[in-house]
Order: sequence, then structure tokens, then C-alpha cells
Amino acid sequence: MTFPSVNIDHSPGRRLNTRPVTKESGLGRRNPTLLHAQHLRPKKSLGQNFLRDENICRKIVRAIQPQPSDIMLEIGPGEGALTKYLAHAVKHLVTVDVDERVVFRMRELFPDVEVVHGDVLELELDKISRKYGVPIRVVGNIPYNITSPILFYLLDRRSSVRDVILMVQKEVAQRLVAKPGSKDYGILSVSFQLFADVEVLFDVSPNAFFPKPDVISSIIHLYILGTPRYPVADEEIFRSMVRAIFGKRRKMLRGSLKYFCDEYGFTLPKKVDLTRRPEELSIEQLVRMSNSLVETAPAQ
Repeated sequence: MTFPSVNIDHSPGRRLNTRPVTKESGLGRRNPTLLHAQHLRPKKSLGQNFLRDENICRKIVRAIQPQPSDIMLEIGPGEGALTKYLAHAVKHLVTVDVDERVVFRMRELFPDVEVVHGDVLELELDKISRKYGVPIRVVGNIPYNITSPILFYLLDRRSSVRDVILMVQKEVAQRLVAKPGSKDYGILSVSFQLFADVEVLFDVSPNAFFPKPDVISSIIHLYILGTPRYPVADEEIFRSMVRAIFGKRRKMLRGSLKYFCDEYGFTLPKKVDLTRRPEELSIEQLVRMSNSLVETAPAQ
């Protein structure tokens, strides 16, 4: 069994080319028998759905457009569906997974890849970024049951991240790109569109995985902005306000915002129409509302 490695042609309009990588070229050098261990048994407790459609793998890699200068983190490499394309296409690849079987497989098959056994939420991205002097590119087919924690973990460390390309549930993707006034517009939409350009690249059928998930998946691209789309006076207050008012999204602001102001000691802003509901407000309006609350914050 051989694994394809990417031979990237960066010319516009050119297709992704692959060449076989054999034991002699380095892959599986330490334990050649692993080259024949085709599949792992997915663990339901870890939310594993392994990507096994090579056409989809190549399509994702084309979307990533790995460069020889890239420092890349792959979350949840699984059976190595993407790893085998990325390992030889970037300057340095780090993979992280909690499954010791995956970690063993990665270390044996990809000796040049830095393999971390642990929880991605405990990974110190800033150290990796500082080590190589550039922001990290993040990719992965992440467990759907921890999608939101991973997304907000990356958002909180955005100064160390250049961009993010992840496989998520289509429902999550739709919420990330939702516009004001839509039923999907909410905390995810506001939080990520303020700090990143968000794009849904394409959908992925359940047939591309084993076992087949019960949902359609989507590939999303988050390109981190250098500064927020609108100036935020206090990011923590903004986030708390957004969570509070969208947590009661059916209530008018006179209810949800008043509750938040009472809890934190703010004064209700005079220029806000309190008969509106949170999903009617644009991100810019929400930022202005948060900034006006900061001005009324009690003296410490």
C-alpha cells in the first residue's frame, strides 16, 4: 500500500497532482507493516467519523492551497486522509489527537510530522507561532460534538492564527455566515464575522465518511482579520452582551438587554430602540451598543 503525497503546482487553474510515496522515500520507514493497516475502528465515544473519499480529500487540499512556507496544525488527523497530502507540502506540520491509536499511526507513518497526543483545547498555539515567527494555518475534520469549543478556542488565539479551514456540520456553517434578520443569525455569526472573513466552500455528503454521519457536512474557511471589522471598546463586555441578548433572542431588547445591564451595573443606552430583537441588529449596531455600555460602566 502506498500513500499519495502532494506535488503542488501553484499556477492558477492547474489541478492538484499527486505522486506515490513509498517506504524508501520515508513514509512508514520505521514500521513498514503499518502501510498495510488501512483503517482504524472509529470510536463513538470520541465522535469519530473518518474521511475516506479521496476525491473529497483532494478537493479539500486544493481549497487549503498548502505552501512550502506554511506552518500548519491539523486537528484530528484520524487515519491520515489529509495528512498524507499535507506532510510533504508545507514547511512544518503539527497534528493533534486524543486517540492514542491515531497518534501511534501518525508517528509511524509520518516521521517528519510533529505529532501531539492530547486535547487541542490545551495546545499552546502562541508557542508554535512564536517558534516559527509566523501565524499558524489550522485545518481539520473535527468531532462535531466539540465544534463550538474548538472554534472559540481558535478565535481567542487569533493573533497566532492566519486562517482556519475545517469540516463542520452544515448547520454550523450556515450559522457562521448568517446575515441579520435570518433564523441562523446569532452568537456564532456575530462573533466570527467581526473578527474574520467567513466563507462556506462546499458541502460534503455523509457517504464520504465511515461511519456515515447523520448530517451533511461543510468545509468552512475563516480568514482572520488583522483588526476587528469595527472597533470594540471592550471585547469581554461585547461577548457577554451578545451571549446575553441572543440567549433570549425572542425577547425585545428592553427585556434581554435590561437584564444584562442590571447584572453588570450598566445603564441602558438611550439611543437604542428597545422594541427591536437582537437578530434584527447588524454587527456594527451591536458593537456600537456594546461600546455605549462601556461608557456607562461604573467606576472601579
